[in-house]
Amino acid sequence: MTETIEIPETDAPNSFAELMLAPELLRAVEDAGYTTPTPIQARAIPLILNGRDIMGLAQTGTGKTAAFTLPIVQRLLGGPRRARALILTPTRELAVQVKESFARYAIHSGLEIAVVYGGVPLGPQETALRGGVDVIVATPGRLLDHMERQNVAFDDLEVLVLDEADRMLDMGFAPQLNRIVADIPKYRQTLL
Repeated sequence: MTETIEIPETDAPNSFAELMLAPELLRAVEDAGYTTPTPIQARAIPLILNGRDIMGLAQTGTGKTAAFTLPIVQRLLGGPRRARALILTPTRELAVQVKESFARYAIHSGLEIAVVYGGVPLGPQETALRGGVDVIVATPGRLLDHMERQNVAFDDLEVLVLDEADRMLDMGFAPQLNRIVADIPKYRQTLL
């Protein structure tokens, strides 16, 4: 059952500390020069930290990536080095941007992040995936290549993010998304 929750702006946290983020994340946010969460961050982060599936809508440049990155990093702190978070993006440019965002906020966490997309050799990506990573940021087609080659397993996947899900569907990625979702655990947190 899907439930829509609207959080009034007046009830939203006014600082990153109020979001109950781990000290490593508060330090990373401060290092990045941010002091106040944007509306999408203030509303989404508490829900994500509570394990809710969400669909967030906001304009470009409003901090959507940090809205899902920060709680995912917090969730993965101290866990095993396995693919526990998967972020799918429609383009390699967005995949690189999301990976950079994860790297910025995970800088004090020890988490490993890999980015996989087409148009480049498989070898370095295969090495990274087989070496063990916590977070995979990928385009659907290249991820399927790695899945078919058994370079990655999602037995321990906890979070799936479809970043710009509407754009991926508009670009015709529905068959690839369906194949990926069929091969990952059904019991996971899903963020769009």
